[in-house]
Amino acid sequence: MNTPPRPPLVISRIDCERLEALLEKRLPPGLDVDALRDELARAEVLEPGDMPGDVITMNSTARFVDEANGAEHEITLVYPHEMDGSSGKVSILAPVGSALLGLHVGDRIEWPAPGARRLTLRVLSIK
Repeated sequence: MNTPPRPPLVISRIDCERLEALLEKRLPPGLDVDALRDELARAEVLEPGDMPGDVITMNSTARFVDEANGAEHEITLVYPHEMDGSSGKVSILAPVGSALLGLHVGDRIEWPAPGARRLTLRVLSIK
């Protein structure tokens, strides 16, 4: 199966530095962060003040649709230490979190998920 090209990414310098530092730490066994590493490597890195308002950054709240089933979701993208059990927060280390980081409103991405599945997500809006 051919995977379509991934959309361009834009990440703030601060988010990039924090995520690179996070990925240097010891992570739980079995956690696959290779795709997130690849995304950071290909992203355009901008100063925080230069970030467009229609891009998902850390602590953004984004609404997206899972095109496989049509379900719409709204999540806030957070660092793992900010996960407090409240609904709506998704860790950057979760497949959905890694997939959405740096996308613009309207972007669509296919992303690997556990169990050899693929997610197809489209960004609807960002708060």
